Amino acid sequence: MRYAIVIEKAESNYSAYVPDLPGCIATGINIQQVEAEIREAIEFHIDGLREDGSPIPLPSSQVEYIEIAA
Repeated sequence: MRYAIVIEKAESNYSAYVPDLPGCIATGINIQQVEAEIREAIEFHIDGLREDGSPIPLPSSQVEYIEIAA
């Protein structure tokens, strides 16, 4: 499966979350680390849903960029 993630710059690190998996978040000191951490968090989150017998949300979020004149 391919889930969209959102990465945001915080004051001293980066954070990431998965819109299709509420509660699935991660932090890291740089983009590479937060990407690795969110990948691990997604796997852990899905494993937890399976263990609980809960449905696994299918990826449905879409990411697009819109350019505007500054």
